[in-house]
Amino acid sequence: MSYTFNDLHTQAIGGNWRDGNGTLYIQNHNPYSGELLGTASSASPNDLHAAYESADQVQKEWNGLNPYKRRDMLLELAVLLEKREAEITELIIDELGGTRLKAGFEIGLVKDMIKEAATYPLRMNGQILPSPVDGKENRVYRMPVGVVGVISPFNFPFFLSMKSVVTAVGAGNGVVIKPHEDTSVTGGTMIVQLFEEAGFPKGLVNAVLLDLSEIGDLFVSHPLNKVISFTGSTAVGKKIGELAGRYLKKASLELGGNSALIVLDDADIDYAVSAAVFSRFTHQGQICMSANRILVHESIKETFLEKYKETVASLKVGDPREDDTIIGPLINKKQADTLMNIIDNGIEEGAVPLLKGEANGSLVSPTILTEVTPDMKAAREELFGPAVSVLTFRTDEEALDIANASDYGLSGAIHTEDIERGAELAKRMETGMIHINDGTINDEPIVAFGGEKMSGIGRLNGDESLDAFTTKKWISVQHTKRAFPYS
Repeated sequence: MSYTFNDLHTQAIGGNWRDGNGTLYIQNHNPYSGELLGTASSASPNDLHAAYESADQVQKEWNGLNPYKRRDMLLELAVLLEKREAEITELIIDELGGTRLKAGFEIGLVKDMIKEAATYPLRMNGQILPSPVDGKENRVYRMPVGVVGVISPFNFPFFLSMKSVVTAVGAGNGVVIKPHEDTSVTGGTMIVQLFEEAGFPKGLVNAVLLDLSEIGDLFVSHPLNKVISFTGSTAVGKKIGELAGRYLKKASLELGGNSALIVLDDADIDYAVSAAVFSRFTHQGQICMSANRILVHESIKETFLEKYKETVASLKVGDPREDDTIIGPLINKKQADTLMNIIDNGIEEGAVPLLKGEANGSLVSPTILTEVTPDMKAAREELFGPAVSVLTFRTDEEALDIANASDYGLSGAIHTEDIERGAELAKRMETGMIHINDGTINDEPIVAFGGEKMSGIGRLNGDESLDAFTTKKWISVQHTKRAFPYS
């Protein structure tokens, strides 16, 4: 099978590439050109059951392999990715409107995550623990959970699927992926193809393309699914969390953000501008860690905004296939309309557009809103596109209050020459991740990733992913006869 849309618009279940048995069709369009990339018949409940059955059965075979063999296969997966990188780049550009720069960035993240997951088979460590009972030995084993269900978003579908898929596999599990309908290939079927081409057992990793109107809650509630890993909006994440709780399943929820990038009065302004542009406009601002709010000390506001506007205005907007394009299309026109409504609402509430973008279909040029206050919708809601709110402050305490005045708490950044000043502020920010003299967009394979408040539950990467996709089993051995109290 080649890495083309014609071959990958299909269900990938149990090692078989076939049409779904649902009654609906899932269409996939190029967000820039509008071209129809492919149509897939949807999965039925029986198809989903077949995917979970396959993952459950093949997982036992996979986990029975020698750990060194599993490690070597995961390393071969990284080698294959490098071989297929050019083809995957084209798929990312066409399916989600990512620029070449973005595609390279995303593929690099996946490479690092695969190499980290390759260490997991040799890290399934157990313990021997003492007992208060004479003659007893306590053994604690780390075991795979069995089957992991992965629901991935449209913005970084390859990475945000693989972040859970490859680590779950590395820990000895089978997987069923439900990619976003707009990125069913790069977030789903292409990943299955990579695993199969690398020689993994067929059916260990499966991808189902489905419509929730046909499936309902079954993806989460299915009895063979032991852990749900979801990345997406807070609204959907709440529903998945409720379902997981109802069925007593473990859930890892990586949700939305409203990150603040704080520029203190002693910051290197030119450097802070570069970090702020990168933090907002990478992949058109469609990143949960993006800096939605730029908080600038009032003493440097004018200088900062002058430089910031000049840089943002120079970013090329257009065809993501062109090498110098920085801002490509949003995933669809609905997302563009939602963003423009928030921008217009902000202006109605009193925000002043330093730069006012326009929408042409799914293509949106940058907007910079100034004179924003924390109570405005533009400051409270996630701006999932090329728009940013700029707020000012007088003191560090005021900056902290503004930054924390959000229901979200995913990422953030602080720019200052005084590292300890920044570190003390960072400790008091209600966010899962905070970066001093850097951008808000960071994800590293061995560092705990996750948010606070409405930005999610749980952590992934490194030991955190190993914990997320395994369980502990206590086996005790009574080496001598124990005296029971009544027999």
